[in-house]
Amino acid sequence: MEKFKSYKDLNVYQKAFEAAMRIFELSKFFPKEETYSLTDQIRRSSRSVCANVAEGFRRRKYIQSFCNCISISEGEASETQNWLDFAFRCGYISEEVYEELMNEYEHIIGMLVNMQKYSDKWKI
Repeated sequence: MEKFKSYKDLNVYQKAFEAAMRIFELSKFFPKEETYSLTDQIRRSSRSVCANVAEGFRRRKYIQSFCNCISISEGEASETQNWLDFAFRCGYISEEVYEELMNEYEHIIGMLVNMQKYSDKWKI
């Protein structure tokens, strides 16, 4: 397996970070009444995907801890998909944007599942 110096080198981190930034930009246009509900929740869950990958990367010497962080990241990605469902159904994002982001998060989730499945390859 390729040796990584930083969590920032991980493709899954880069994809999750870009998706979170896209969500941030889109959510700037959500209605004011969503500030402390949908806007806050979708921003937090999308950012948490990245944060937990970063944390897990530093916990690689303890495989259970690593897998726990990656599992949390997977859950946060799924939560982000849930908030995207609401954003779409409420008319805050277009169907095209919704489909693109849902597909991106499916890809991210797949990468996270594989990290857990082959966790022995991540041990340092």
